[in-house]
Amino acid sequence: MNIPETTVKKKISIIIPFYNEKENVSLIHAELKRVFASLPYSYEIIFVDDGSTDASGAIIETLIQKDPSVRLVEFSRNFGKEIATTAGFHQAVGDAAIAIDCDLQHPPEIIPKFIEKWNQGAEVVVGIRKESESDLWIKRMGSKIFYAIMNVISDTPIIPHSTDFRLIDRAVLDEFNKISERNRITRGLIDWLGFRREYVFFEARERKYGEAAYNVISLVKLALTGFITQSLFPLRFAGYAGVLIMLASGALGTIMFIDRFFIDWGFHFSGPAILAVILLFLVGFILICIGLLAFYIGNIHENTRHRPLYIIRKKDKE
Repeated sequence: MNIPETTVKKKISIIIPFYNEKENVSLIHAELKRVFASLPYSYEIIFVDDGSTDASGAIIETLIQKDPSVRLVEFSRNFGKEIATTAGFHQAVGDAAIAIDCDLQHPPEIIPKFIEKWNQGAEVVVGIRKESESDLWIKRMGSKIFYAIMNVISDTPIIPHSTDFRLIDRAVLDEFNKISERNRITRGLIDWLGFRREYVFFEARERKYGEAAYNVISLVKLALTGFITQSLFPLRFAGYAGVLIMLASGALGTIMFIDRFFIDWGFHFSGPAILAVILLFLVGFILICIGLLAFYIGNIHENTRHRPLYIIRKKDKE
């Protein structure tokens, strides 16, 4: 692994959001210690307790007494993984930060690959999970549908099977910490920021202890949040549908009008059919009006979430 020695050690912040992971916190701590024992970097391990109700926090308090590199951020209640990851990034003081799941499905032993790509100039290194045949078919199918839709409607391209297991440079971290919107997908915001990126592919481990916090319902909610936060298309969909309905019903209405009053094409449209087309045309008009309102709402949404107008990666000295 091509990781250069440095006279002044750079610092890596490891962010671990967790909820009720008492069996895993000691295991991931031990694995991270083993990984960094062979790396020329100082580090801090920031556990973010997302309102756990088990003994996870107490175990980490014990780790803190033995290991000064361990830190704990404890929430007053469960706020969700995205907020927990954000809190960890806010607390990080390293030259780079790595977010990793506590359940050990993200293998800590590939962290040197992330750091190597970072040393080669990448400012964001994304862990891409290889698809596993052991995954439930509904999860695999849902994942494919989600990424297909997102890459059609989103303004920011998303790599399929990208995960929260990623390294971000200090410059990216500083920009990320300026974003204040509440409903967020962490990986989506990092993708939106841009910067130079590389990818590391990995096979997810099987969860050793406990149960995954995300069930099917949670994943659906996360997908819906992704659709809403990463694109304004769902908001404007009614307007687009209205245009299509109005064009189709208008064309059909024109054919009906010509057939009835000018040229007998032999269609012999009935009265209810003509009424249905007129109603469709009016529905299309109403949807277009809703779509116009959606454009104004979208403009308000863009301005109230206070994302920066642009991100400067670097500039010449003045």
